[in-house]
Amino acid sequence: MTKVLWCLLCGFVLMGCQDGNSQVNMEKKTNAPFIWEGANLYFLLTDRFHNGDGTNDVNFDRTQEVGKLRGFEGGDLKGITQKIEEGYFSDLGVNAIWMTPIVEQIHGGTDEGTGVTYGFHGYWTKDWTAIDPNFGTKEDLKALVDAAHSKGIRVVLDAVINHTGPVTPVDPVWPDEWVRTDPTCDYSSYDATVSCTLVQNLPDIRTESNEDVALPPQLVEKWKAEGRYDQEVAELDAFFERTGHPRAPRFYIMKWLTDYITEYGIDGYRVDTVKHTEESVWQEFKVECDYAFSEWKSNNPEAVLDANAFYLVGEVYGYGVSSGKAYDLGGQSINYFDQAFHSLINFEFKYDAAQLSYEQLFTKYTEALQNPLKDYGVLNYLSSHDDGQPYDANREKPFETATKLLLAPGTSQVYYGDESARSLVIEGTVGDATLRSFMNWESITSEDPTKRVLEHWQKMGQFRKNHPAVGAGVHQMITESPYVFYRSYKKDDFEDVVVVGLDLAIGTKILDVSGVFKEGATVHDAYSKQAAKVIDGHVQLDSEYDIVLLELK
Repeated sequence: MTKVLWCLLCGFVLMGCQDGNSQVNMEKKTNAPFIWEGANLYFLLTDRFHNGDGTNDVNFDRTQEVGKLRGFEGGDLKGITQKIEEGYFSDLGVNAIWMTPIVEQIHGGTDEGTGVTYGFHGYWTKDWTAIDPNFGTKEDLKALVDAAHSKGIRVVLDAVINHTGPVTPVDPVWPDEWVRTDPTCDYSSYDATVSCTLVQNLPDIRTESNEDVALPPQLVEKWKAEGRYDQEVAELDAFFERTGHPRAPRFYIMKWLTDYITEYGIDGYRVDTVKHTEESVWQEFKVECDYAFSEWKSNNPEAVLDANAFYLVGEVYGYGVSSGKAYDLGGQSINYFDQAFHSLINFEFKYDAAQLSYEQLFTKYTEALQNPLKDYGVLNYLSSHDDGQPYDANREKPFETATKLLLAPGTSQVYYGDESARSLVIEGTVGDATLRSFMNWESITSEDPTKRVLEHWQKMGQFRKNHPAVGAGVHQMITESPYVFYRSYKKDDFEDVVVVGLDLAIGTKILDVSGVFKEGATVHDAYSKQAAKVIDGHVQLDSEYDIVLLELK
């Protein structure tokens, strides 16, 4: 690296650069701020994580024989809360949890050619205003959010505005002014991606409409039977009076979704099927989310965690970090970040992780996130619920998966079971069901190989959580062999720097930290739990591991 570049990096990060061996003027920082750009986000299917209440496993006579892993399996909000309170997520270094949708699902099942399926995944909405009893109650959701916040963990729910659930004999189609039932998208153009149904029998909300529509009669009937019709209508009247929005379908749904912000103080939404809806809808949704979050903070000042804005991360299927802020949709270049999303899910990361060296991977992401995507973010993943080509389908590289995902610049998405090598190949399943088996808790408690994998994910995850520099900082290689780099982050009066070594020798290892830590400073290896002093600009450690995670002690 040239002397000029070194000085620029030093000045950007932490201090002015001087001739000779420059050192970052760092003292140990505690209570690192939460930063979405570098967060460690855990993604779970609510129904497949942990069963905390066996009494709510069957509702609405959902007893039809289903395809393998295509029915409700018992996971619920209480189960997630139990794991929060037990410290499972904290031990894993998780500081945000994203759950699949918890709103009431269609009551019937449907067969899309993969066997009868119920809405266990949460994406087949029947009623946005109610929590599906298979997942729990509103009291359960409040308890979950409160428990998470007490441990510094943010809660991200999943928002679906694009479609209702499929039509079944017990789930009638919504009125024509609310939904279209054809044509099916063929993705050949913008209109053939947006103004169409994703698949057959998945009614598409008319999000383009600005016409006033009445409530669907099935919702009116349902709410009256449940004794809450008058209250729901009064709240809708107040919403439309405040906003001035037309009583168009999308604004009803925005009102219902933002209620979960004002009532429970959730911290963010992952938004489903973004590119299948007009991009202006997401700008409108952001306005309502920001208003609701401000209202919740105003009404609950004692519960506010920090000054972070409400988090919106979008699923623009196929988006990759290389695109920057632009996404080509049917020949149109769309900026989904503009006044809408803070972050987009990065479908490119698994390919980069497979094809690039550590240094190539980390350099690519720091350059993208510090330049074209500055002040925005991407959510990196290596396995997920609907990506049929995960990075390590056979779970042959669980240690490498953690290292690449959790040390890469950007927000990390840990898919439930990544940390325990939960199988992604389940015999007898069809389609994405193979990715959605129940969490392998028994393996975690009884199998030593699984315990070792989990321990690695815990160490890497806690290091990321404790140091915003890992995910949100600037990356710079120190030495190519041995491979050692540092990350640095500065915002306002907070400064953070770490040094990482990968693929090091087992036993004694010597790392050059002369440009990062001051002579005589005591540092701590978060991986081997050893302390060492900086002597002649170097740190010497003796451990059985090939990884070093250095932080100021």
